[in-house]
Amino acid sequence: MDILNDREIPEDFKACIRFHGHLCPGIVYGYRVSREAIRVLGLKRADDEEIVSICENDSCAVDAFQVILGTTAGKGNLIICDYGKNAYTVISRRREKAYRFSRKKEYVYQGREKAEFAAAEQALTAGTATRQQQRRQKLLKSLDLLARPFDDIFETRPTDLPMPEHAQTAPSRACAGCGEMTMATRMKQKNGKYYCVPCLNQT
Repeated sequence: MDILNDREIPEDFKACIRFHGHLCPGIVYGYRVSREAIRVLGLKRADDEEIVSICENDSCAVDAFQVILGTTAGKGNLIICDYGKNAYTVISRRREKAYRFSRKKEYVYQGREKAEFAAAEQALTAGTATRQQQRRQKLLKSLDLLARPFDDIFETRPTDLPMPEHAQTAPSRACAGCGEMTMATRMKQKNGKYYCVPCLNQT
């Protein structure tokens, strides 16, 4: 975090970096979308499942949704559909509204250190970048994305989605193969016995 001390970095973004473990463009994308979702949907961080995030990739961005919006895998209100797309949908159950945020433009660096960034990009493409160049490229790109108007990065549009079901709970039962307790609704029946998925694949 020392490299950010001389810049005005929001405290909640610093929290995202601490949670994620490092600064990178991906965590910036997730942070910017989360903050915009709060603005357009009038959200407060979810204590339970009031908000649902649907992420169309499994990138670093996902961690920012957990920190800022409170949508987490454990609560069941963070859904990852890994299409490899830089697109995210945030749903407000209370308002019964949803917005989809998607990138449609290739990234072009617009910061002050254009020559340095171009040299680092060229080295990365050639596979000759040093660790310092790799770190510096991530830093420059991250700070550039953090400073830009949101509409320069993402397109925002309302979307009609059926409200996702709340996270399901179910009793556990012993698998007929390994004996380990397994959520009953995730088990499969074979020859009158119930198996967890790994054991079913081995029978």
